[in-house]
Amino acid sequence: MNEIALELCPLDSRYVDIKEMLSSYFSEYAYVKYRVFVEIKWLIYLINNKLIKGDTKKIIEIYNKFDIKSFKEFKKYEKITNHDVKAIEYFIDKKLERINLSNLKCLVHFGLTSEDVNNTSYALMIKDFLDNIYYKKINELLNYLKDLSLEYKDISMLAHTHGQPATPTTVGKEFKIYIYRIEEELKKLKKIAIKAKFNGATGNYSAIHTVYPKLKVDRFCKEFIESLDLSFNPLTTQIESHDYIVSIVDIIRHINNIINDLNLDMWLYISYGYFKLKVVNREVGSSTMPHKVNPINFENSESNMETSNSLLMMLSNKLPRSRMQRDLSDSSTLRNLGIAFGYSMQGVKETLKGLSRVSINKEVIDKELEENYEVLAEPIQTMLRKNNIENSYEKLKELTRGKKITKEMLTSFIENLDIPNSDKEILLKLEPKNYIGLANIL
Repeated sequence: MNEIALELCPLDSRYVDIKEMLSSYFSEYAYVKYRVFVEIKWLIYLINNKLIKGDTKKIIEIYNKFDIKSFKEFKKYEKITNHDVKAIEYFIDKKLERINLSNLKCLVHFGLTSEDVNNTSYALMIKDFLDNIYYKKINELLNYLKDLSLEYKDISMLAHTHGQPATPTTVGKEFKIYIYRIEEELKKLKKIAIKAKFNGATGNYSAIHTVYPKLKVDRFCKEFIESLDLSFNPLTTQIESHDYIVSIVDIIRHINNIINDLNLDMWLYISYGYFKLKVVNREVGSSTMPHKVNPINFENSESNMETSNSLLMMLSNKLPRSRMQRDLSDSSTLRNLGIAFGYSMQGVKETLKGLSRVSINKEVIDKELEENYEVLAEPIQTMLRKNNIENSYEKLKELTRGKKITKEMLTSFIENLDIPNSDKEILLKLEPKNYIGLANIL
């Protein structure tokens, strides 16, 4: 049987391209490689600051040459130790032996606790994912929406509040709303400091301070973390508090919800006939109804965004809590970051695909505008208020509420109003399609 058919998670099979996109950041292989990087960079940092001696060019090659073969070697050590960070230490020790730097073996993982390496690795993983994948994919969606908002900026459309006909808008303006909302959240996301702690077993620098009492160890460790382009968390227990991760996943969850709001609206607009789905000849919409062309991409995105959000909410609720100075539950929880982000990326991909498969159905949009002249009750009663006509609202309510009003009926009503002719002319020129306020220039 094909190996891909035996996978449990859709990200490993049906959505395998997402797995390939994220595997460099959140796979087990990636997690190990990032931790090897942190251990090696720390060793080089000690050498560069003359706490120890060694050949940094040779040492960095241990990371640069880390590959699947290296990962398999690490797994052998992990099987023996049943401790992944200790297995990484032994792996690096063996590599140092092979490049004739055995004297450095006792200095690998010097003064550290496992969580120093782990939390710094996660910070780098998240940072690289955001910079290299997330922002680019979200910007791809934003750029597509900007193109649509420009293309449709002058196309009037009947709005619906409570599912009922309401003051008209433009198709372009409705797309702009999503652009604005997502961009506002991205601004917040980019301001979040991605933090790491590097302060030992319970956050007090005890081991390094004991052997180097004259070293300003807190500043020393802070400068190391900042050399990795991360922000330093100076006050923690054994673990980094994960508050910055909570902030990140909460904003990504919010962006997922905004995109899902777009999915739901597009589904309804397609159902109303405002957009037509492009027919792909060899595709099938139903196993029994040959005529069907379904908005499956928006539905797929909706499902994946909700799956992502369930995981992100779990991460947000779980990660800030830890028993006393440390328990291991956050370690298992963090391993789901890639899955949560993966479903989000699949959702973005499907929304983009859905948008590429629709085209505006102006005939339907125009027809619906023409059939709903009652939406002009709003500007008429507002004009009456301007002219101090008593019971303005009630007069239009009596004329229009729950009724289908024609252009001729409104024309007759306006012509008989006791208001200045200049105001009548404004009202007589109104049609649902041009009653859009500033929608086409917002």
